[in-house]
Order: sequence, then structure tokens, then C-alpha cells
Amino acid sequence: MYNALRERALLLRVMAGAGPGLLLVIVVVTVAASLVPAVSAVAMAMLVGRVADGPNADFLASAAVPLVVFGAALLLGHALEVVQEPLFFLATARIDGAHRAEVARLAVTSPAFATLEREDVRNLVWKARADPGNWTEKTPADGALTQLKLLAHGVSLVGLSVVLVAFSWWVLPLLLAAVVAHTMIGRRNAMRWYDKWLGGTDQGRRAEVWADAIFAPAEGKELRVFGFGGWAVERVTAHVRSMFEPVWAVGVENMRGQWRRFLLVLLPLTIVYVMVALAGAGGAVSVAVATAVFAAGSAMFGYAGADSREVRGALVVLKALERLREELPGTPAPAAALTSPAKISALPLVRFEDVGFSYPGSERKVLDGLDLEIRPGELLAVVGLNGAGKSTLIKLLAGLYPPSSGRVTADGTDLADLDPAVWRERVSVVFQDFVRYHLSAADNVALGNAAAPRDQATIEAAARDSGFTEVLDRLPEGWATPLSRERAGGADLSGGQWQQLVLTRALYALRTGAKVLVLDEPTAHLDVGTEFDVFHRLAARHGDATVVLISHRLSTVRQADRIVLLRDGRISESGTHDELMALGGDYAELFEIQADRFKRGFDDRVEEGELL
Repeated sequence: MYNALRERALLLRVMAGAGPGLLLVIVVVTVAASLVPAVSAVAMAMLVGRVADGPNADFLASAAVPLVVFGAALLLGHALEVVQEPLFFLATARIDGAHRAEVARLAVTSPAFATLEREDVRNLVWKARADPGNWTEKTPADGALTQLKLLAHGVSLVGLSVVLVAFSWWVLPLLLAAVVAHTMIGRRNAMRWYDKWLGGTDQGRRAEVWADAIFAPAEGKELRVFGFGGWAVERVTAHVRSMFEPVWAVGVENMRGQWRRFLLVLLPLTIVYVMVALAGAGGAVSVAVATAVFAAGSAMFGYAGADSREVRGALVVLKALERLREELPGTPAPAAALTSPAKISALPLVRFEDVGFSYPGSERKVLDGLDLEIRPGELLAVVGLNGAGKSTLIKLLAGLYPPSSGRVTADGTDLADLDPAVWRERVSVVFQDFVRYHLSAADNVALGNAAAPRDQATIEAAARDSGFTEVLDRLPEGWATPLSRERAGGADLSGGQWQQLVLTRALYALRTGAKVLVLDEPTAHLDVGTEFDVFHRLAARHGDATVVLISHRLSTVRQADRIVLLRDGRISESGTHDELMALGGDYAELFEIQADRFKRGFDDRVEEGELL
């Protein structure tokens, strides 16, 4: 009982998102609409009673009032229905908009990035997003407004009950019992059907995945080359059947049981109508009272089928949001506990002190006792075999994950004691799996520091630093070109050109305040010559900023001030290129292998097609 009341209260609180003014208007309109059936029944009774009295000298005068009241009730009911639609539409937009904004804020601003990667939390985000993909998925506004309608239906039943009591008290419990039973059976059947739908949504999503593969251009190439189109169609059909067959079975069962609801309407109304008719024939009640009972009795069953599926679906969304608030706190610590960023110098000395790290849900130590010093203004190259932990090191440096043990410091201050947003303003990162935003070229670059006032001259200067200007000259609309062929006037870029654009984004961040540039395989899609030019430009920037470069190509990192080799979760070698070659260790061996492959003409560039 407590949980049910709490859920109803939760739905009503959601309505605050509509705003006080709009909410007041909606409540008034909804309550007024719920009273129209009772008022109409009374007005009809008055009109019929006046007609039954027969014509006389005052007939028109005496009939005018009930006629006007009855007509006004009908017009008011119609007007309220018309007004409700736009009011509910506006309230839905506001309530769901506020809800989606909170979900987005939690996902974007929470420092708990590792938590956001967990499968259970991703499922919570999916449930809480309030973006229905099919009719079974409901939004907070759906549930809140339906809850308001259900409360209004209760008000309507009270009004109709008053009308029925005017005839005889025993009519009321008879009809109310039938209405309650009729409603409970209807809702039980509806929820059984709805639950079967929900139970099959996983099958539906699998069907959508294969359907998308059938029609998508990228997957369509492999589908035709490998010849698994028929198999994909069979998978879609199998998943759709698995989804719909249980629903169909419940629907058939519900249809077969509709006779119970039919009898719950027919028998009570028959008893009441017969008794009222006999009473009227015997003169025990007037025609007006009989008419009122007839109208009110049938009207009570008009609300017996009020749908609560919206309530159930909305509660799933709201409960997911409650859990998200617990999983994704907005701030890592009270504001007073955070160290002022003013204590950190413009070019901080960053240290990894005995850092260990394992990804959530895994016992494998990616980093194990790692000690590393990143000196202000230096160009540091981090190299190592795949899986050595290079990308993980970057994520810890950016504050996306806290170390499992040890600490990462900036000028002696633990990053855990800094406001993550403030620290990330000083760090610009190019991830290996960078995102290709379907925005204009200028917007793609400006995202490097969205908080800074946009300056086109700075964007163009960053493009010169990265060598992106040659690509820009080939874009049909220059900086205004949308980087997607799906948009009007748009164009796509090759893998290497996208990489140059992302470098431009990072360099734009440097020119607008960032002081630590971190690049994870920033030139994997470029040929060796272009990569050398890009690296030469980056080398020219160090001193003004600290540059941390991860690259699998050792021929280019030789220009770095210092090279560290990551192996088994810790730094195994450190020094300049010449020092490491003289050491004759793992770095020297890897360099010789790559040099030999290059001499034999091997090109390890990853390319994806040319612009336009």
C-alpha cells in the first residue's frame, strides 16, 4: 500500500515540470470536464421532466432554463475536450523536456565515467531516456497526466453517485461494485497483454538490429558479398514471431473472456433500469428522476476502462531516473573540499605515483605500480605493444577514471581533489576512437573548447597548425560544409582527413586555454610523410604546452624530448631515442623491426576512402 501511494505521489510530483500556471489551468479544466456527465444528467432530467408536464402557458419560459443548462453542458464538455488536447501537448513537452534534460545532465556532467560504462547503468540510461521507440514505452508525462485523469474520473464518479442517490441509496453500491469489478478485470487483461508486449521487446530489438543491417549501406555490402541476406530475413522473421506469438495468445484469451465484462454492465444496469421504470410507472418517482438515473448509470461505466498502462510504463522510467541519481552523483565532493585550481600552475608537473588500475568488473591489472613524471612543456612519447595500457594511462590523466591504487597529481595535488571540469579545461585529448560529428567543419573544430567564445581566426590558425587547410580547400562550402553525406550539401572525409580535423580540434583547444595536449594514435590513418609533417608541427608547439603522444610508429617519435616504453603495466624503459637505441632493449628491438618493414615498403596506414 505504501509503495502504491509513493508511486502515485512520484507521478504527481513530475507534473511540477509543466509550470505552476499551466498546471493550474490543466487541473481546473480536467476537474470541470469530469463534472460534465453529472451536470448533463441533471440538466437532461430537468428538461425531460418539464416536457413530461405537458404544454401550458408557461411552458416555453419554464423549459428555457433546463434547455439552456443542458445545451451549455454539452457545449462545455465539447469545449473542454478541445482545450485539453493543446494543454496536454504543452504540458507533455515541458514535463518530458525537463526529464530528458536531467538525464542528459547526469550522463554528461557526472564525474563517474567508469560507472556510466557499466552495463546495468547503460540499461538504466536506456530506460530513463523517455524516448519511446514503440507504444509500450511511456514517458513521465504520459503517466503523470494519466494519473490526473484517473483522479478526475474519481471526481466524476462522486458526482454521478450523488445523482443516483437521489433515486435510491441501494442503486449506488450495486453499480459501484459492478464498475469496480469491470475496471479491475479490464485493467488486469490490459496489463497481462501489456506485460507480454514488454516481455517481447528484447526480441523486437533483435529484429530491428537485423532489419537495420538489411537496409543499411555499410552492412548491405557484406550482406550481398557474403550472401547471408536470406539468413538475415529469417532471423528478423523468427524474432518477430517470438515477440508477437505470446501477445496474440493473451489477446485471444482476453477476447474470449469479454463476456464477463459484458455481464457486469448488462445485469446491474438491467436491474436498475427495470426498477426505475417500474417505480416511474407506479408514480413512485418522477420522469425527471428516472431520466437522471438512466443517464448517470450508463455514464458510470464510461470511465470503467480508464487505461493505467501509461502509469506502469512511466513508473519504469521514473524509477530508472531515481537509480541514476544514486549511480551518477553530480559532484565528486562538496565544493568546500575541492582544491582551488589557482594552486595549479599554467604548465603543471604531472606525476603518476605507484598507480595501479583495473577496469570495473575485471581483476586484470592494466597498470601495476606505474611511476611516471610528465614535465612541464616537454614532448613525451609513450610507446608499447598493444594492450600495454597506453590508452588507459591517458584516461587516468584526463580524470575519466580514478586509479585503483596510488594517485595522479598535478603540482603535488591529487587530481581526485580537483574539480574534474576545471582540470579538463586544461587538458585536450585526441582519443584513438574519436567521434565523427555530423556538424559543419567549423563546428567540429570549435567543439575542442565549446565554453570559449568562438573565434574564426583561431579556428583557421589551428587548421594551419594541423595541415587541415588543404582538405578545407576541397570542401564545397569550406568551413560551413556539413561533414556528412546525409545532410544537404554535405561531404564525408577519409579516415586520414578526419584525423587531421580532430587534431585541429585539439590544437584549437590549446589556442583557447588548454595546456596539456594528449594524443592517442593521432596519425594512424596518415601516410608516413604526412605524419612526419604533423609531428613536426606538434614539436614546434612544445614549450608553450605539454604534449603527450602515443604512437605505434617509432620512426616519428624519435623527435620527442623523452620516450617511455610501457610494458606489463609499468614503465620499463625511459630516455631519448638515441639513449634507448644505445641501451639495446625492447625499444631498440621494436624500432629495428619497424625500420626493416618500412624498407620493404610496408604501409601500416589505415585508410577509408577519399573525400568527395
